[in-house]
Amino acid sequence: MMLNGTLGFLGFGNMGGAIAAGLIEAGRVSGKHVIAFDVDEVKRQQAESLGIVVAASTEELARASSTLILALKPQTMDAALRELAPALSPKTLVISIAAGISIRFIQERLGAGVRVVRVMPNTPALVNAGAAAIAVSNTCTAEDGRLARAIFESVGIAEMAPESAIDAVTALSGSGPAYFFYMVECLVRAAVAEGMPEEQAARLAAQTLFGAGRLLVESHESAEVPRAKVTSKGGTTEAAIARFRAEGFEQVIRAGYQAAAARSRELGA
Repeated sequence: MMLNGTLGFLGFGNMGGAIAAGLIEAGRVSGKHVIAFDVDEVKRQQAESLGIVVAASTEELARASSTLILALKPQTMDAALRELAPALSPKTLVISIAAGISIRFIQERLGAGVRVVRVMPNTPALVNAGAAAIAVSNTCTAEDGRLARAIFESVGIAEMAPESAIDAVTALSGSGPAYFFYMVECLVRAAVAEGMPEEQAARLAAQTLFGAGRLLVESHESAEVPRAKVTSKGGTTEAAIARFRAEGFEQVIRAGYQAAAARSRELGA
């Protein structure tokens, strides 16, 4: 779907820039219908390089935006919302991608009737392979949900979810890329210990991660199915899986996941 009106970005860092570029590339919006503001001059220049209009202030951005994406760090959100409030039209749809910032937090500062969408995206959106969960306020319309989904599907996949599930999503897909990166780090160190050159091990590990993820997505099967296909009885993979289980691999993963979800709830408290 094409986006109507003007799409604003408050904050134009990696994620904001990725979303804007994805929308423009997908033909869902033209640069002249996108406006951005960031306190960082370099980021404003990046916006201009995409053909995006750069606002002179938060207030100018608020007045110009029919849909406004809050792409800010959580710790700056309170001050930013208080700057936005006087100039923001009650008709503007507000979409937040700030981790831990609840819909209630935003409405308390912008007005209880403001239509707010809370989204948990992830960094693979930078390469059009993102995974986002979308929660809408009870003031939103069905069209608001469709619009939010269209925005985030321009840089990956998007799933609708109740806000109560966002902390779980944060621990899964929000933080999840780092878990896989960490596993690659560990695999590379293990390979080096076995005598492989580090650069070669890193290339093979990264491609293995990429290939395994693509295979899983394109197979449309649960992870158990391709994992079982690779795990030949009496083979090397079976030996590794058996040792992982003996060492409590699943318990470690679950504990880390629970820690991430708990921290997400703390940030939103």
